[in-house]
Amino acid sequence: MELAQVRLLVSDFAACYRFYADVLGLKPQSGATNGPYEKFSPAVGSAGIALQDRAMMAEVLGELADTADGHRSLVVLRVDDLDACCERITSRGATLLRGPAPMTDRMRVAHLKDPEGNLVELQEWLLLRG
Repeated sequence: MELAQVRLLVSDFAACYRFYADVLGLKPQSGATNGPYEKFSPAVGSAGIALQDRAMMAEVLGELADTADGHRSLVVLRVDDLDACCERITSRGATLLRGPAPMTDRMRVAHLKDPEGNLVELQEWLLLRG
């Protein structure tokens, strides 16, 4: 079994598309800016993040019609230089909730939210520094 992607169910597809493509700088697979589906890939690694229109998935499953509330997911992205990454994404419109700051003696993190309120954690692994 191989993890193909983490898929987020979103109501405002276009806003989330812009966030993952333009703010975080992930590469979209097809350019489907209005959905109902798009996969995004980082520059390295094989895992991906996908967006799925919530209303479409509600039709498929016969549920999920209610608006999501509360924190239901946390997307984690590893970066080589947390400070540079945070500077880059805030210049593109991201608002950091916390950080960059130490989380443990082995990791520094920053937290932000996408337009749907999904939490995103950026991690810099200190053990990988030379």
